[in-house]
Amino acid sequence: MAALDQAAALLRSGGLVALPTETVYGLGANALDAAAVARIFAAKQRPSWDPVIVHIASMEMLEPLVTAVPEAARRLMEAFWPGPLTLLLPRSAAVPDAVTAGRALVGVRMPAHPVALELIRRASVPVAAPSANLFSHTSPTTAAHVLADLDGRIDAILDAGTAAHGVESTVLDPTQSPMVVYRPGAITLEQICAVAGAAELYVAPGDLASGSTDAVAPHEPETPGEPESLPSPGVGIRHYAPRARLVLVEGPLAGLGALLAEAAACFTGQRIGLMLPAEVARPAALAGAEVYGWGRWDDPAALAHGLYAGLRQLDELDCAVILCPLPPAEGIGAATCDRLRKAAR
Repeated sequence: MAALDQAAALLRSGGLVALPTETVYGLGANALDAAAVARIFAAKQRPSWDPVIVHIASMEMLEPLVTAVPEAARRLMEAFWPGPLTLLLPRSAAVPDAVTAGRALVGVRMPAHPVALELIRRASVPVAAPSANLFSHTSPTTAAHVLADLDGRIDAILDAGTAAHGVESTVLDPTQSPMVVYRPGAITLEQICAVAGAAELYVAPGDLASGSTDAVAPHEPETPGEPESLPSPGVGIRHYAPRARLVLVEGPLAGLGALLAEAAACFTGQRIGLMLPAEVARPAALAGAEVYGWGRWDDPAALAHGLYAGLRQLDELDCAVILCPLPPAEGIGAATCDRLRKAAR
């Protein structure tokens, strides 16, 4: 309780506190204090065009932040809050431009982690909190991960063990029709559709493979070479990346061992790391590789939970290349695939 009170006081005074959530560790600041929010961007070396999510502990805390809540959003809040679902809603004038990268919608969620909720309650302010890591680096799922990236850059860390889900929240815009999932997470597209109606996954313009015009895309930059603000957290071109080169291997479970060995042949003489599912034997050709036991292929929640921990562990072992199978994009597996594809760019 004393630690919570100390962290809450830091937030109220404009400080930065890394806090546990059920998704990953976040780097929190008073969302209504523009100077405090600016400190998040400085600590993370995060560009101003990438918006951050505001965390609340009650529906009463939501009211001053937004000007409207669509009916679909209300249904989703009833079903999934507290939980790993961020909703993009029309912002009020109380929300600093830095939080939304100047855009008209603010991402808000109510975390399910009891420590995060109690901290926000005690601070009595909404908390802006992107992941507590250096920009574009692998997200943190433990306090040790936070220290590895941000030691000396922030004021405190609340250590509450390992994050439960291991991937960031689902981000949804319920103001569009159909609704748009900008970032998949533990709350799946299928769950959203079952509760609130039609929704579709966002596809970045550069990812369009067939000339489709259905994607919701950011505006073109007004100044050449200057990125336009992103429509949502987590849609940047390269995110979640380890220091090592990440190489994705895609194929059926029965053939993954051979595919990993084939991929490794391109990196002879380099220190190789393997994200290895429990059902896949280490290929003989990779006897000297560093291995992270990733979990069972038929347990997508376990794969999501161990994703960032595995990438960080292999980084710590000074691997130059990490070979990682790409799991099926089903349920929370869609979130794992999203993070891996962005990390491998």
